[in-house]
Amino acid sequence: MLEDKDRIFTNLYGMHDRSLAGARARGHWDGTADLLARGRDWIVSEIKASGLRGRGGAGFPTGLKWSFMPKESDGRPSYLVVNADESEPGTCKDREIMRHDPHTLVEGCLVASFAMGAHAAYIYIRGEYIREREALQTAIDEAYEAGLIGPNACGSGWDFDLYLHHGAGAYICGEETALLESLEGKKGMPRMKPPFPAGAGLWGCPTTVNNVESIAVAPTILRRGAAWFAGFGRPNNTGTKIFAISGHVERPCVVEEAMSIPFRELVETHCGGIRGGWKNLKAVIPGGSSVPCLRAEAMEDAIMDFDWLREQKSGLGTAAVIVMDQSTDIIKAIWRLSKFYKHESCGQCTPCREGTGWMMRVMERLVTGQARVEEIDMLLDVTKQVEGHTICALGDAAAWPIQGLIRNFRDEIEDRIRGRLVRPAAAVPVAAE
Repeated sequence: MLEDKDRIFTNLYGMHDRSLAGARARGHWDGTADLLARGRDWIVSEIKASGLRGRGGAGFPTGLKWSFMPKESDGRPSYLVVNADESEPGTCKDREIMRHDPHTLVEGCLVASFAMGAHAAYIYIRGEYIREREALQTAIDEAYEAGLIGPNACGSGWDFDLYLHHGAGAYICGEETALLESLEGKKGMPRMKPPFPAGAGLWGCPTTVNNVESIAVAPTILRRGAAWFAGFGRPNNTGTKIFAISGHVERPCVVEEAMSIPFRELVETHCGGIRGGWKNLKAVIPGGSSVPCLRAEAMEDAIMDFDWLREQKSGLGTAAVIVMDQSTDIIKAIWRLSKFYKHESCGQCTPCREGTGWMMRVMERLVTGQARVEEIDMLLDVTKQVEGHTICALGDAAAWPIQGLIRNFRDEIEDRIRGRLVRPAAAVPVAAE
């Protein structure tokens, strides 16, 4: 279990003062100018050495991503864009950072932007996050007033401006290039890559898009050293991580823990265990709605990190752990996710535009048991035609939950079709919703 002295987010539950004075009392904004004085190359190499991987879902090495930015300007400005859209169902970690510990993000924006040669950064915040936006804007204003950002930020000689941009609540804008389109005032639709944002991103300029948590942890890593951060978790899965555990546990919560923590320890230590005991566990979605679910047996000895979960054909994603007990109608739960992805598809790519609706309608019939057994394989085949054939990963996100359902609960789907399995009493008929 992670000790309090090793937690980066010291006000995750809002028990303390979130103002600049409170943040400074907890060690933030401490010697920031000294960190900048050590130079861009040092910052990037420390982040690389720490093993930090992107906390937004894909898990791409953060230091490597920063190093893609051009060392010398060709006349175009560089930008950092922080993805605070957090629209993945089940995910609620970044909002806790922004409303209770906003100065970690503001300081992180300065440090990361300096490392990439960017004089300006934009935080793109989700449309529904009203209070979070207010808390974050207050923190930005405080930092400006104290001279921590703005002209000659922290007395470092580096000019830096930070802007907060409110989205309109579209899930697709969580995809980095759709986010850039939206930020430019256009419809949020993903761009073809290449060019990648590091070559031509916001307004055609070199841009790095990073998740809130990825940026917010950077100053603490630099202050305490890459070796300290790399000391948590397994190799290639290092550091601390915010987990958001919801569903059928005794106490759902958001908590910062060490990477590679066993699932059983995470749930028993922080959530009081599974509702009704371990024998009542049915399935777990370990990383937000877009990663495949896993059966209870697979979670007995599960390790919560990128590589272990990938080996199980799932993923850590955003570390939004959704726990489902035996009362869950797992087929209906996955149908509900199919409905979400159908609703949120931008419609640019034919496989996604047509496939998400098609998958949802077949899932609807599986819920009521009105499909034929052969349609299970047909549905699986369609998910494979959608997966990997779209500009962005929304097609994959729509396909993977269904693939996980068929892979792990095919027997239950077949039983329902053959009429042997009555849906759990709590399940409402699809048509009634």
